[in-house]
Amino acid sequence: MALDNATQQFLAAMAEQGGKGLHEMTVSEARGLGGMLKELYGSGPEVARVVDVTMGEDAIPGRVIVPNGEVRGVFIYYHGGGWVIGALDEFDALGRKLAVRTKCAVVLVDYRLAPEHRFPVAVDDAYAALEWVAARRAEFGGAADAPIVIGGDSAGGNLTAVVAQRARDRGGPEVALQVLVYPVTDADVDNASYTDPANALMLTREAMIWFWDHYAPDASQRAHPDASPLQADDLSGLPPALVLTAEHDVLRDEGEAYAEALKAAGNAVEFHRVPGQMHGFFTMLNLPGSQTGLEHVGDAVDGALG
Repeated sequence: MALDNATQQFLAAMAEQGGKGLHEMTVSEARGLGGMLKELYGSGPEVARVVDVTMGEDAIPGRVIVPNGEVRGVFIYYHGGGWVIGALDEFDALGRKLAVRTKCAVVLVDYRLAPEHRFPVAVDDAYAALEWVAARRAEFGGAADAPIVIGGDSAGGNLTAVVAQRARDRGGPEVALQVLVYPVTDADVDNASYTDPANALMLTREAMIWFWDHYAPDASQRAHPDASPLQADDLSGLPPALVLTAEHDVLRDEGEAYAEALKAAGNAVEFHRVPGQMHGFFTMLNLPGSQTGLEHVGDAVDGALG
């Protein structure tokens, strides 16, 4: 189906402003996009408390958002942005909404970004955050053995998938659910969803090449499962997964291929392609598609945590 009306209006307003495509920007210019889009993120609901923290030996910044009432688990969230852009304040409103909807303490992870810190630094930071949270979850208002959910959008979905694989392979903390929102799962930029002009909207093929070139400039590294989790030899024994894709998104096919591969390997998988939506819809809280995505996530967490 066509993009929903609110998204079409947003894209029309962006087009009127003109400006360079993301792939034509410097890293500094691209990082300024978050501030420009902040009004679409909203301010988020009130919560019991918000605490900024540092995690692990490398003092990775993070933010803990604790909802009112009983805390039934911890939701570690890795933001999107192609491993190059994105900051805590830009995802604060989403974290608050997730905390209220899921009744989990949400931990936003401000992993180190490329090109200053290239692959696999973001992966290492993401896994270190899981270990840090697992050791301290009682401090967030829940039980010492409160279940852990991990999730993220786009590049954050990529990190989520890789962290789930690492936790299995290293005997790490148990993960109750992995939430993959239009995740990057492969470095193939020539599949059907990449080459369909209808999908060249908020995220384009050129922009993804730009992101990959900053994150993993050595093309041989991109086939490593820590960069492209779809390339893992063994996908069995992984946590239950919720996979959301957008109908009009260059990342659609690889996200759906990962959902199918997880299912084929015997994992529990819930999958939704959200119609009429483009890449980025989940975090744009003032667009209607975001609420659909949040309800899917909330329902999946309800199911995983009982």
